[in-house]
Amino acid sequence: MPKTTAARAHALIRACHPVPALGVTAFVTVLAAVAGNDAPTCVLLAAAILTGQLTIGWSNDRHDFPADRTVDRMSKPLAAGEISLRTVDVAIVLAAVATIPLSLALGWRAGLLHLGAVAVGWLYNFVLKGTWFSWLPYAVSFGALPAIATFALPGHPAPAAWAIAAGACVGAAANFTNALTDLTDDRVTGFRGAPTRIGGRASLVVAAVLTVASTLVIAIGAPGGANGVAIACVVLGIVAIGASVPLFWHRAESRTPFYGLMAFVPIDLIMIIAVGHLH
Repeated sequence: MPKTTAARAHALIRACHPVPALGVTAFVTVLAAVAGNDAPTCVLLAAAILTGQLTIGWSNDRHDFPADRTVDRMSKPLAAGEISLRTVDVAIVLAAVATIPLSLALGWRAGLLHLGAVAVGWLYNFVLKGTWFSWLPYAVSFGALPAIATFALPGHPAPAAWAIAAGACVGAAANFTNALTDLTDDRVTGFRGAPTRIGGRASLVVAAVLTVASTLVIAIGAPGGANGVAIACVVLGIVAIGASVPLFWHRAESRTPFYGLMAFVPIDLIMIIAVGHLH
């Protein structure tokens, strides 16, 4: 049955991994605002981040297409035949072409750093996804996000070390939760990244530790030490994680822990907003 334009567009959106793409874009936009960027710069940065995320999401499904077909992963639009390889290829090229000028419009420092972070995302897709170092591209890319936000400012100040460390912790946690839903299929297709190698429950524990570490880094590292807001957020985070791990224990190899992490990120953002700057 011929597919309508709307159906193909919906499939293309699903193939870009929209939840992580929009989540990262929103996260960086908040960082840019906290850093002190004006509204036009925040909008420009959001556009650059979003197009970069689109290239990463689409190239991920494009690269995984043969493996996804092998295990009949019908949740993926490409594997399900809902959209053609050519359409995704064109979308990747268009998003990449847009990402370059949008990034460089932020200034060469922020622009090149963002393009480097996108390249690291592609490195994950094509090289590191099936290795012990699958978490490393996530840590590097998320650790770079505060720097992209501060380098876009006039004067291009360097980000604070605590902001980089917190971003890296969140990024690494994202890998250990994002991969959980695909562990069974990944064992069949040979994508033996760190989460696959240690298993769902161990990955859940690692992600929980990293998530709590991100709040502790902000609370301890930010100027002025742990204020009332920071202490409250740390306590809330520990309680939330302490409750979540037993709750997710029997659903470790599912999408649920990833959405749990997404729900935890606002706690870090509240702490960063309370600090009021990233440099």
